[in-house]
Amino acid sequence: MSRRALAVVAAAGLAGLSCGALAATQSEFDAAYAAAAQAEAQAGALHDQWSPTEAALKAARQAAEEKRYDEASALARRAEALAKASISQAQAQQSLWREAVVK
Repeated sequence: MSRRALAVVAAAGLAGLSCGALAATQSEFDAAYAAAAQAEAQAGALHDQWSPTEAALKAARQAAEEKRYDEASALARRAEALAKASISQAQAQQSLWREAVVK
């Protein structure tokens, strides 16, 4: 994973963890989960899904089923950040691989 992708993941993770001042509702979780699922679908279209993203989505669903919406929303935001980082990585790799080829 590139340094840029790691920075995106770290920043998004910190942002997701620091937004928990107010209790999240189910509708806030639903919105966060929908955004994460959409980003993960985009990553899938690029054939670059990460297993930590899938794990975060699964954990978010489980937390929501247990009505722990603060945790579920934070996990969904983390999953979205991971999916966006994988999209970034896939897009970069589509052009950068040419530079690695020995000529």
